[in-house]
Amino acid sequence: MTPNRCPTSITEIKYHFQQHLFLPRLPAAIPWAECNPGLWLSMYVDYAKSLQLANLKESQSETVLPSMCSKEQSSSAILGRSETQECLFFNANWERDRTNQTGVEPCYGDKDKRRHCFATWKNISGSIEIVKQGCWLDDINCYDRTDCIEKKDSPEVYFCCCEGNMCNEKFSYFPEMEVTQPTSNPVTPKPPYYNILLYSLVPLMLIAGIVICAFWVYRHHKMAYPPVLVPTQDPGPPPPSPLLGLKPLQLLEVKARGRFGCVWKAQLLNEYVAVKIFPIQDKQSWQNEYEVYSLPGMKHENILQFIGAEKRGTSVDVDLWLITAFHEKGSLSDFLKANVVSWNELCHIAETMARGLAYLHEDIPGLKDGHKPAISHRDIKSKNVLLKNNLTACIADFGLALKFEAGKSAGDTHGQVGTRRYMAPEVLEGAINFQRDAFLRIDMYAMGLVLWELASRCTAADGPVDEYMLPFEEEIGQHPSLEDMQEVVVHKKKRPVLRDYWQKHAGMAMLCETIEECWDHDAEARLSAGCVGERITQMQRLTNIITTEDIVTVVTMVTNVDFPPKESSL
Repeated sequence: MTPNRCPTSITEIKYHFQQHLFLPRLPAAIPWAECNPGLWLSMYVDYAKSLQLANLKESQSETVLPSMCSKEQSSSAILGRSETQECLFFNANWERDRTNQTGVEPCYGDKDKRRHCFATWKNISGSIEIVKQGCWLDDINCYDRTDCIEKKDSPEVYFCCCEGNMCNEKFSYFPEMEVTQPTSNPVTPKPPYYNILLYSLVPLMLIAGIVICAFWVYRHHKMAYPPVLVPTQDPGPPPPSPLLGLKPLQLLEVKARGRFGCVWKAQLLNEYVAVKIFPIQDKQSWQNEYEVYSLPGMKHENILQFIGAEKRGTSVDVDLWLITAFHEKGSLSDFLKANVVSWNELCHIAETMARGLAYLHEDIPGLKDGHKPAISHRDIKSKNVLLKNNLTACIADFGLALKFEAGKSAGDTHGQVGTRRYMAPEVLEGAINFQRDAFLRIDMYAMGLVLWELASRCTAADGPVDEYMLPFEEEIGQHPSLEDMQEVVVHKKKRPVLRDYWQKHAGMAMLCETIEECWDHDAEARLSAGCVGERITQMQRLTNIITTEDIVTVVTMVTNVDFPPKESSL
């Protein structure tokens, strides 16, 4: 039956739903909504009731929908939670996204993660307009909600989530209000068996509540870390809820392509966001980046802001989306290709980049939302440093990041990863010490190369500014092999050239010294990210008070400057 033809019987409605995996929701969403409502609305209601009856029978029989009767379902019942296997699906932008408009969406996910259903809608002058319905990732805000109810007061876009198969079929809006004392009403007499039923159920509910609480405490206790350090700065509030990722989202243009997919500029309500789309074969990278962003304390000015993550498409053709803040200036690499930087701009970019990496490397216990472990990025490069409008840097792309949990070894399965051009000598040699500090020093080698890229495009020194080149591009070209990098970096111990005339500027001379200590062949001699941040702050402050006549004197005294220690507390 085509959408343009009006139904004449419940059989046609049922056939249409079964063919297109549709289920009844609101009349406005049915393809024949413009038909005579008196003719088909009653058939719609009858069919909805028949589905409810089928759902009731389903709970009593294992022969109906066998795909829902799994080990996961039985284990979830023991844990006292409702397992979600499928949800009602609707997409208002189905033509643009090339999906079905409506249907039933199977919910996939890891066995130890919960699955939920969600619904988003608008209320335009009393008219309900559904935006999207479907499956939702594990979210504590949705736990143990059997009904899909929005409780926030007058949101622009209404959102609700729940647990249970097809629980998003019905949704409602009940804003939280102050409870008023009810007026006295006549008390209806209780049946004689009421007390017996009450005394029987209350102990059972208490026991179930104790079991659930004990399991929750056990799970969180296993994830806890012993406090070992005091945080050096306030990490700020916890990251935003991934619920934001479900508001109306429109892809606008591709901004970048990389090893794990492409990055789109998109519009989320009235603001721009970045959407990184991974193919399903790169699920591990998407999962790793999502888990790192979801760690406690990952909200920081110099770390890219995370907004949400979700799966898009059918079970056969699934894309994995990661939604973050969008920065128009793009990556540091792209910015340096088209622009030179002044001394103050160089210092601001370098200092904020160092502070972001220092915070990433830091182990911070005792936060409100848990323990932030130390994290090694493992792919530091100018492409993975983004610039805000004021040239503040923020670290991005955590697909290869490695977190260090207390009492757990990093293992020996994390070898030569990252971008060859930025690999440290010990990585190129395959001689990595699989300890936390060794991985952090690998990041610092790469940071030294990024600082060199900044220096090569700085106008501070009295000399020509080089055309932008990647590290070692002058020595081995744009596409070096692993053997090329081993020959240049490990055997010949070469590094990108530091121009002689850079040394004539007091600040650039100090920066060159810092760069050399970052990319030192001896990993244990390298600076920490916190020390680099403090040094850049100090050298900027020093050069701002130097006059032209003082430059020669300061350059000769640069080796006597008291730099912060290599292992800074920042």
